[in-house]
Amino acid sequence: MIPYRTEYLSADPAGLEQAADYLRQGLLVAFPTETVYGLGGDARNGEAVAAIYAAKGRPSFNPLIAHVSSVEAAQRYVKWSDEAERLAEQFWPGPLTLVLPLKAGGGVSSLVTAGLDTLAVRVPAHPTARALLKTLDAPIAAPSANPSGRISPTTAAHVLAGLDGRITAVLDDGPCGVGLESTIIGLTGTPTLLRPGGVALESVESVLGNRLHLREPGEPLTAPGQLLSHYAPDASVRLNAESQQGGEVLLGFGEVVCDMNLSPDGNLNEAAANLFACLHELDKSGRPIAVSPIPEIGLGKAINDRLRRAAAPRS
Repeated sequence: MIPYRTEYLSADPAGLEQAADYLRQGLLVAFPTETVYGLGGDARNGEAVAAIYAAKGRPSFNPLIAHVSSVEAAQRYVKWSDEAERLAEQFWPGPLTLVLPLKAGGGVSSLVTAGLDTLAVRVPAHPTARALLKTLDAPIAAPSANPSGRISPTTAAHVLAGLDGRITAVLDDGPCGVGLESTIIGLTGTPTLLRPGGVALESVESVLGNRLHLREPGEPLTAPGQLLSHYAPDASVRLNAESQQGGEVLLGFGEVVCDMNLSPDGNLNEAAANLFACLHELDKSGRPIAVSPIPEIGLGKAINDRLRRAAAPRS
C-alpha cells in the first residue's frame, strides 16, 4: 500500500534495513547511486516491477537495468563473456551497464527485460546502493526515480518533487557524484554503444581494443535511455546558444555570462555532475532554457546526448 506521502529514510543502518524490508514486501524505494537516484523494486517480483512502470508512467516496452552487488551476482542472471569480464574488471563497481544474453531460470521478471532475451546489469559504486543490495541480497530493478521523460533526479528532493505519494520511500544520502546515467554497452554481438553516460566512450574502446558500433536512430529499443524525447524539463530547450534570446535563461559552460554555469572552468566532469540539478533549478523560472555549446569529447558526448533528448519534440 503506497502512503499518501512518501517516507523519508536516512542512509543509516536503520534506514537501510527499512528500505530493504519495503523492497522484500514488493514496495518501491528510491535510492542514491553515483549516477542518479534510482527507483528500486525487487527485480524478481513482477508486481513490484509493474509498479515501477506505473509510478513513472514509463512505457512497458522500455527495459530496465538490474542493479546487482557483484560480478558473481550478475553471472547468476546473464551469460558472461570475455568482453564482459574485461569491462567489469576495469569499470565495476561504477557507471557502466552491460547488456548480455539472459540466462534461463535466473528468476528475473520478464517485465525488467521488456520481453527481450537480454538483460542490462550494473554493479553501482555508491556505498549506500551497495549496502542496500547487500542487505536485500537480490537484484534491484531501478530506472531513474522521476516521472518518465522528465529531468533525472540527483537529490532526494528531486525525487520527491516528481514522485511524492507514488512510491513508498526515498533513501537520502545527498547529491549524486557523477550526475549522468550509466554508459550502456551491448555485448550480444558486435560491442555496441547503446547509451553514452558516466564512462567515456573512449575509455571503453581503450579497454576493448576496438571501436564500438554506434546504435542507429530508429533501431528497436534494447536498453533504457533510447527514447528520442527524454530527460526533459517543462520549459523548451535551445542548444548551442551563444547568447540569450526572447526571455530565455542561459545555462552556461566555461567563461560566459549566464544565469547558471555547468562549469565555469570548462570541466566536463563537473558539468556532468551539475547538469540535471541545473536543469531542475532553471525550470522553476518558467522561462525557456538556452544552453551554451558543450564540446563533443569525453563526457561531453553523454552531456550532449541528454541535452539533445531534452530539446527534442515532446513525445
